[in-house]
Amino acid sequence: MTDESNVRFTEREALFYHNTIRPGKIEIIASKPMATQRDLSLAYSPGVAVPVRAIAEDPSTAYDYTAKGNLVAVISNGTAILGLGNLGALASKPVMEGKAVLFKRFADVDSIDIELATEDPQAFIDAVTLMEPSFGGINLEDIKAPECFIIEQALKERLKIPVMHDDQHGTAIISAAGLLNACFLTGRNLADVKVVVNGAGAAAIACTALIKAMGVRHTNVTMCDSKGVIYIGRAGIDQFKSAHAIDTPHRTLEEAMEGADIFLGLSVQGAVTPEMVKKMAPQPIIFAMANPDPEITPPEAKAARPDCIVATGRSDYPNQVNNVLGFPFIFRGALDVRATAINEEMKIAAARAIAELAREPVPEEVAAAYGQNHTFGLDYIIPAPFDPRLMEVVSSAVAKAAMDSGVAQKPIEDFDAYRTELKARLNPTTSALTSVYQRVKENPKRVVFAEAENEVVLRAAIQYRDFGYGTPVLVGRTQAVHNLLTELGVGDPDSFEIHNSAVSPLVPEMVAYLYERLQRRGFLERDVRRMVNQDRNVFASLLVALGHGDAMISGMTRTFAQTIKEVRQVLDPKPGHLPFGIHMMIAKNYTVFLADTTVNERPNAAELAHIATETAAVARRMGHEPRVAFLSYSTFGNPSGRWLDEIRGAVAILDEQKPNFEYEGEMAPDAALNPKVMASYPFSRLSGPANVLIMPGLQSANISAKLLRELAGNAVIGPMLIGMEKPVQIAAMTSIAPDILTLAVLAAAGIAG
Repeated sequence: MTDESNVRFTEREALFYHNTIRPGKIEIIASKPMATQRDLSLAYSPGVAVPVRAIAEDPSTAYDYTAKGNLVAVISNGTAILGLGNLGALASKPVMEGKAVLFKRFADVDSIDIELATEDPQAFIDAVTLMEPSFGGINLEDIKAPECFIIEQALKERLKIPVMHDDQHGTAIISAAGLLNACFLTGRNLADVKVVVNGAGAAAIACTALIKAMGVRHTNVTMCDSKGVIYIGRAGIDQFKSAHAIDTPHRTLEEAMEGADIFLGLSVQGAVTPEMVKKMAPQPIIFAMANPDPEITPPEAKAARPDCIVATGRSDYPNQVNNVLGFPFIFRGALDVRATAINEEMKIAAARAIAELAREPVPEEVAAAYGQNHTFGLDYIIPAPFDPRLMEVVSSAVAKAAMDSGVAQKPIEDFDAYRTELKARLNPTTSALTSVYQRVKENPKRVVFAEAENEVVLRAAIQYRDFGYGTPVLVGRTQAVHNLLTELGVGDPDSFEIHNSAVSPLVPEMVAYLYERLQRRGFLERDVRRMVNQDRNVFASLLVALGHGDAMISGMTRTFAQTIKEVRQVLDPKPGHLPFGIHMMIAKNYTVFLADTTVNERPNAAELAHIATETAAVARRMGHEPRVAFLSYSTFGNPSGRWLDEIRGAVAILDEQKPNFEYEGEMAPDAALNPKVMASYPFSRLSGPANVLIMPGLQSANISAKLLRELAGNAVIGPMLIGMEKPVQIAAMTSIAPDILTLAVLAAAGIAG
């Protein structure tokens, strides 16, 4: 079940998202150099003829010389798009692009979407069959039943690459994992449980088939559709439903629920009543997976039966059944052993691996990234969707099952090395950021947007509210902000909280507060009043200082230096802290934290040590084990120079403090980041390339950050302002709405602040 719950946005906002920068959500990026004529000759003619001949001689080498082994096609005909029905192949393209993005995001699987304009199952089968040479796997999506069963079965028989209809098997695998743990917690045996399944579509039938394959008895499962119980002899049911018919006197869902241990719902909102839940067996297990609204909500079920365990497809309730826990990693494992199929053994292995992961203690770094420590129990029977361990655990289990069941063409010889390789494929920052967003949704904050008359800022503020992160407190002229909200497609602009410094009833309190603070710094009361009335950053900072907001963001209309000067008129650093800035450089498989990039021009040794310690703490909160390098033009005294004393002093201070992270310096960037260069310094205390880079001064830090952003093409978050008494972020003047939103969420979560 995908997460479609508790998220609000306007149609205009959704269309803007899919249209901004470039249309759609995917692009093709070359994985080899394409800079010179020689590169082009190797990539295409005449160099490409060499792998062509090699593949013609030995087809298996296609996996060595092309992207086939890491390429999955997401294929649909648009006959069952999400909950929207049959809207056609072309309309399904945004969904299929989205699925392709999820493959890449979660498992580093390259994916391309293909939409087939046919509702004829045979035409669909023939078309996909002809594509087999192009892909390492086929993910079928949004195809209506019963055609989806016919199509998948035919393709599994014809093709020698993995084929899976995720709408069926993704939900089946995740729900089966949850059921394993629910039965474990309640002391049940799969062979003895009585199950009621409500819904007889593709997902429901797949869920039923999988739990039977895992040990639930056929006669103990009662399946219902919209007309009631599917029983032996019932007229008008197809072969797929009749396979799950049983001999039973029950004819309605309500009758079937009496005494049932487990309810699996893949039907419609409200299908289950509290009265039905009351009649279930002790400690009933309820998987109400209708999306976006379940058959019965967890609060309703708990009110009827406090002893129940409940799972849904929603992220705002515990125990979310989310397909993203499965399909990326199932294909990852299948591709890595060049499996010829995704069979029952592999699906069961995935379900068991997911279940076992939920029982494991959550590592400290994962808990830090999520902001909470999940513990196996009634409200945590399924791992969190963004647990980075899923890649290693599920993919390995699937790969091993493929080998054991005889469908692996390239068995893995060293599983320890394979798990290490899997860990290296993904950047923990990606998972950490997602979990930070989820944490803020669970604990919403009031964020002051100081420049609400700016369209980019206002777009971010709208998203902040619509995505459920909290209340945006908008600073600007009331009518101007109101008009811009209307232009941006907001249907209820009056529902936004707008503060106009020229007329705000808070001004007298603000003036009194700020005058007391500044009267001995050369400011007259009239100067203070003018600042409060006319300076948006002073006014916004006062909103936070006086408790009308939890955090603030600014920076789009004034330089960083001017903005922080205005903020500092109102807010102080945390006691004992030095304010400084961090840029996060996020690449495919790594993140580097660069500091101080914004505040301190020439920090001394104590300040450098403080910056290193605080930046290491931020890195750890983002899911990384910090390895700190104090950068210089010199590596351990070569060459020597006049600017090295402060760096060496910082290292000496950390030597005395004995912090719980690796650090080293002074060192040039290549000695900190390049393993080959690092090998020349075997005495270095860094166990691997540094991920926290402490710069010797503001000039080198700021230049480096901006050069990397402009030339390297990596994603950049920042600058993030660290060390103020209240969470304040000052964005770059070139920021776009997602940048502003990310900084606002990081401030609200306490990651950056």
